[in-house]
Amino acid sequence: MNNTELALLLLAALGAGAVNALAGGGSILTFPALIAAGLPPLSANVTNTVALFPGYVGGVIGQARDLKVQGGRLLLLIPAALIGGLAGGLLILASSERQFEALVPWLLLGGCGLLAVQDRLRALLQRRSGVLGLGWAVIPVLLAAVYGGYFGAGLSVIFLAVLGLTIDDSLTRLNGLKQALALGANLSAAALFLASDKLVWSAAAVMAAGAMIGGAAGGRLASVISPKSLRAIVIVIGLGVALLFLIG
Repeated sequence: MNNTELALLLLAALGAGAVNALAGGGSILTFPALIAAGLPPLSANVTNTVALFPGYVGGVIGQARDLKVQGGRLLLLIPAALIGGLAGGLLILASSERQFEALVPWLLLGGCGLLAVQDRLRALLQRRSGVLGLGWAVIPVLLAAVYGGYFGAGLSVIFLAVLGLTIDDSLTRLNGLKQALALGANLSAAALFLASDKLVWSAAAVMAAGAMIGGAAGGRLASVISPKSLRAIVIVIGLGVALLFLIG
């Protein structure tokens, strides 16, 4: 890749890191940037997963205090997230370029839809009057992790919905558990992709650095930027890219 393309990816990753810190949905920015840099959709997806993985590590570190007393939940749900992420990664590597490209606009539309309902979902979870029980979370977490390993835009929203319906706890602690599950799903997929010839190392390295810097900057900008407005911008971009794929 040339310097111009790498600079484009760095900027996209900086933005994605900040977006993830403030509102979520950063992969909706970086995936199209990889396409614009000339990567085929399948390679762009694999590279995107590896590049943004450090951000999930940072998310867990940031909420480590909320995870200290959730050891039992982690022991039950993390294996499901790891297995699901691995299964999703294997599915994407087994897909043909044509098959995945046909799914891309629908995956982007789904990710945008999840971001659009994120605030409403949080409000509903805060008002919930009852839960199903922890055991009911295992299969939904596994299935969500499969999606996360395959594409992943909006995965955190799915995890939070599952946890909110099955566990009676504060939204803050559920958010910490969500971060750990997202890390588990992406860890399996990213580890698998490291051995794939579809991974573009130069792009992944530049984007990983950009995402970490953007994430740190995003945390400091939280008081001056509206997450709701930022999420709306990401959704518009995602919808535009999905439309380009549909008419292309």
